[in-house]
Formats: sequence, structure tokens, C-alpha cells
Amino acid sequence: MKERNVLRDLIREGKPTIGTHLFSQWPGMVELVGYSGTMDYIEFSGQYAPYDLFSLENFGRALDIFDHLSAMMKLDQEPRTYLAERAVGSGIQNLLFAEIRNLDDAKEAIAAIKPTTPEHGGRVGAASTRDNAYVHPGLSLQEFVRRRSEGVLALMIEKKTAVEQLEEILGTGKIDMVQFGAADYSMTVGLPGEYTHPKIKEAERYTIDTAIKMGVRPRVELSRWEDAQPYIDMGVIDFCIGSDVGSFYEYCKDQGEGIAKALGK
Repeated sequence: MKERNVLRDLIREGKPTIGTHLFSQWPGMVELVGYSGTMDYIEFSGQYAPYDLFSLENFGRALDIFDHLSAMMKLDQEPRTYLAERAVGSGIQNLLFAEIRNLDDAKEAIAAIKPTTPEHGGRVGAASTRDNAYVHPGLSLQEFVRRRSEGVLALMIEKKTAVEQLEEILGTGKIDMVQFGAADYSMTVGLPGEYTHPKIKEAERYTIDTAIKMGVRPRVELSRWEDAQPYIDMGVIDFCIGSDVGSFYEYCKDQGEGIAKALGK
């Protein structure tokens, strides 16, 4: 069981955070990221990738090897409460909720990650899960509540209605991090794929500026670190860079084209 939540500690200390995406659940990939020594956390992109409950626990075990590394899981819209419980119970301490449309969706996400105490107001009860050593109570119940309450709650702000209700959503005081999703947002305003359209860029800038104003960390996804500077200039210090599938695709494309050209193919 991982006692320290690296991502939470860095946010609490006001320090930058750097993550990367994995679609693979192979524990060896987790270890490779850990051995690189450059990442603070891994986002398992569970909204897109196949997995089962056994693989989630093995993912969590691989994380435990590295004191400097934590994890986040990106969850489907439904069933968000079930998926949140299984992810955190497996040792993935932090959650990114996709498909947030409005304040009610945000409140559902809050309830799915927070303990069921008067202070936290969530739905998470005592559990005989891996993060509690399987044997209830593997930890003291006070320690269990503390650890569960430390989970970083991140939201995708990727719908027109979510951008319109952003101040209400962030005003809950329970959100730690938000990320603007240009792809989904462009669809909801009738401009699918037009990521450089002024309306899309304006919504992204509004999301970032509003989050910073309200004390919430805006996170940005990038394929390459060289693209970070415009966001750093806006005040962004949280980035999630690249993915296993993206990197392998680019390698195959580049190297395959190169050798094909050398062979005259």
C-alpha cells in the first residue's frame, strides 16, 4: 500500500506536476516510467483502454515500488461511482472524471471520491480493498478516511455547458484540478476538430484563467514538452505529456517511413 500521495503533496506545496499517460496495464510499463525518474504520476487512461480488476491491482502494486510516483485514472462517465471505488481501492489514489456537463455532474464526482463523513460529504464507506490491506480495518478507520480524503479530484471541462457553469463547479471548493478538453468542446459548439478556432481557444483560455483565479490547478495535455511555453506564460504548472500508444505510433511511422525510403519501397 502506498502511504504517500505524491500528487497531493506537490499540489499542497504549490509545486509543478508532470505526468504521462498509459493505455497499457502491463506493470512493466509502470516500472519503466518509475525508473525514468522524471514523472510525478501516471495517468491510466481507463476511459479508452481495456482493463480488468486484477490488472488494476497489479498496476497499483507496481506503483508501490517507487516513492516518487503516484497515479491517476481517467474514468468513464458511467458508472463513475463504481469505477472510482475500484480504482482507488486498487491503489490508484487520484481520479480524473470525464464528460462533466454541469454542476450536478461535478457533485456526483465529488461524492464518488470523498469519504462518507459530515466533513467530506461523499459516498465512500469503509472497504476491505487493497488500499485498506484487504482486512477491514487493515488501517485504523481514521487513517482510511484521511487517505481517501487526500485523493486528488480532477475534472474534464469539455462541454459547452460545463464551461458556462465553470464558476459554479469550481465554487464547490472540492475540485483540485481541471483540464479543458478541446476535442469534446469543439463538438458541443458545432466546430468538431477545429481546435485553433477563436471560439475554442477563447474557451480554453477562460477555463485556465478562471481556474487560476479560483485557486484550482489547470492541467494541460501535450504531445511534446516544447509546446508548453504558451501555457506556462498563462500560469499553468501542471502538465501531462505524451502516451505509450502515441509514442509507439510516432516511432513506427518515422522509422517505418525511413527504412522504406532506404529500401526504395
